[in-house]
Amino acid sequence: MIEEALPLWARQLIPHLVLGHGLFNLLVFGLFLRQGRLGLSIRQARQHGAPPPLDAIRKHRRTGPLAALLGGAGFLAGIVLVLADTGNLTEYPLHLLVGGTIVLTLAGLYALSRRIDKADSPYRAPHASLGLLLLGLYLLQGYLGLGILL
Repeated sequence: MIEEALPLWARQLIPHLVLGHGLFNLLVFGLFLRQGRLGLSIRQARQHGAPPPLDAIRKHRRTGPLAALLGGAGFLAGIVLVLADTGNLTEYPLHLLVGGTIVLTLAGLYALSRRIDKADSPYRAPHASLGLLLLGLYLLQGYLGLGILL
């Protein structure tokens, strides 16, 4: 098993890395909350016929791909930690399932965002819906992660 191959000092680091994994993903969740707030402000301006909030649009477009990469990195870090700690990828099956769903949702959000090209794009509503789903999944994942830690 992987955990038996790790030196003692590395095995002693695992609990700290697990906590770091949780804190990292909490920060990523915060980044997605910010993305949601920006997206909502853009959507509301568009629906009310107001001028587009260019600063919010720029931040939303610039930060989105980075946030998606960070979300995927959090998932991969979790996989590495579980394998290093237990050697069993399915040790926490529900946490793994929700994490995988988060990654698929991120991929869907990214794919939809690439297709949004005009004000009346049919991809806007699914992008917003997937964004809300993502926030809910992160809340569920945090709850499951706390259950593992505590």
